[in-house]
Amino acid sequence: MPTLNWIGRERIINHHKDVPYCVLNRKYSFDSAGQHEEDNSSENMVIHGDNLYVLKSLLPKYEGKIDCIYIDPPYNTGNEKWVYNDNVNDPQILKWLGQVVGKDGEDLSRHDKWLCMMYPRLKLLQKLLSEKGVIFISIDDNELYNLKSICDEIFGQNKFVSNISWQRTYSPRNDSKGIAVEVEHILVYSKGFWSPKKLPRTDEMNKGYKSPDKDPDLWTSGDAFAPGSADHQGMVYGVQHPFTGTMIYPYGGSHWRLDQKKVLEIMNQWCPYKFEDIHDYSERAKVCGISTDEVRRDVEALVLALPVEESRALFLKRYNEGVWPTLYFTNGGCGGIRRKKHLTDVSGRLPTNLWLYQDVGHTDESKKEINAILGSNVFDTPKPVRLITQILKIATDKDSIVLDSFAGSGTTAHAVMKLNSEDGGNRRYICVEMLDYAETITAKRIKTVIEGYEQNEGIPSSFTFYEIGCELLKNDLINEEVDEESIRQFVFYTETKSAYAPVCDSKYYLGSKDSVAYYFCYEKEKSVALNNELLKTIKGGFDSYVIYADVCYLPDDYLKKNNIIFKKIPRDLGRF
Repeated sequence: MPTLNWIGRERIINHHKDVPYCVLNRKYSFDSAGQHEEDNSSENMVIHGDNLYVLKSLLPKYEGKIDCIYIDPPYNTGNEKWVYNDNVNDPQILKWLGQVVGKDGEDLSRHDKWLCMMYPRLKLLQKLLSEKGVIFISIDDNELYNLKSICDEIFGQNKFVSNISWQRTYSPRNDSKGIAVEVEHILVYSKGFWSPKKLPRTDEMNKGYKSPDKDPDLWTSGDAFAPGSADHQGMVYGVQHPFTGTMIYPYGGSHWRLDQKKVLEIMNQWCPYKFEDIHDYSERAKVCGISTDEVRRDVEALVLALPVEESRALFLKRYNEGVWPTLYFTNGGCGGIRRKKHLTDVSGRLPTNLWLYQDVGHTDESKKEINAILGSNVFDTPKPVRLITQILKIATDKDSIVLDSFAGSGTTAHAVMKLNSEDGGNRRYICVEMLDYAETITAKRIKTVIEGYEQNEGIPSSFTFYEIGCELLKNDLINEEVDEESIRQFVFYTETKSAYAPVCDSKYYLGSKDSVAYYFCYEKEKSVALNNELLKTIKGGFDSYVIYADVCYLPDDYLKKNNIIFKKIPRDLGRF
């Protein structure tokens, strides 16, 4: 597969592995009682900090757990003034640190910087996605093709789902290049196999469903036949018309959609029918496009069980009284045969790759939304709630976890809360924002939506606000500022790639996986040795043991005999 090359690529493709693991410090909780220090155990998170570090720190708990990711990264138009701050050990890239990324001509490496910024973040986002997960990325023409190239590389070309065109404006606007830009793009990639959920049908789509026969369920007319007669000869047969007495056959190249027993059951609702061999080989051969010698001889026709006059009388009685059976006849009953398609059997509509502003909102709508919540001119480029809601409808279950690592004005959290209130769901959100307005805009918007604003009632919900904290390892030593539970979580994840669930019955026991028990024997105040005394605290019943300690006084042959792997703190602490 062709790959995109740019300045800094060689140093950046594995940078996500070098990003340090940092703790997340809880600052406060918010719910219907307002803001308070007490932990409300909310699974909704708003995190202030560089999303590169935050994404790395989410891995121990959330790797493979996120069903839906939406991100709205800088479009790199040259007008956004985003800052490159990733500390990558490369002379070329180090020159960019802290620099505002400018326009072409002023900043010849603008696209290189953007790619270096996006690549490691996408690598971590891919790790966080569940196997049924999907990511939606908003972008415009400036970086569309660069973004698709690196997404093909990270997620896989075969995991590309769609390039959705969102009609962001309701009226064309002048453009310096002469062609007005009405759409932005949303690139969609999956982790594994993914199929979008269907959207609710619109009133316009349901207009064609009526009930001329007084059927309590609205229906529309459908074809009684389907293509492929040559491969389905058993479903190519004649049915005698109950009004005219003539034989009805599928048109050329088609067959009945239903098997004979089902058609017999339906036709008996009009008047009595029976199976009979009428030796109609030539008629069926014409339908199948084959010779009469190739026609199956064991296929019988459905014929009237009573004389035509009696059958017609029964048919007309049912036709005039209603409700008609699933297979009905047009033109007052004397026409061709059709199939009723009930509205109750139609589950929804498939999403397309063109999202019109009438359905999902536009930029002016989103600005009015944010202004109503936070006041005028607080955020320049919000997305409409309806746009994100559409994404959630096709990509989430009621209990999904949704991640937005470029949270901005908090539209994703707003959309999650709104959809939960509409369908009774329990979706959870994780919103990450690196800029200082994480508190004054992102979190404030969520608080206001919970409390209610203008004519909008509050939506019962809660969240916890976090700040990215210190690195767990400092100069390859355990940072003593980090709490022990965070260290234990880190160690268990590096060993098992599983989330850590605290166990209360042992001081050092982390948990087990695949019959391997893990122990982290660490105390800040003193050195802990793996010796005979410590072994007395180790639970039996496992095939093998991984034990971290500061030092080991047990001989190697004893460790080997008892399937114990000793790992020295901090030397053997893993990286990911």
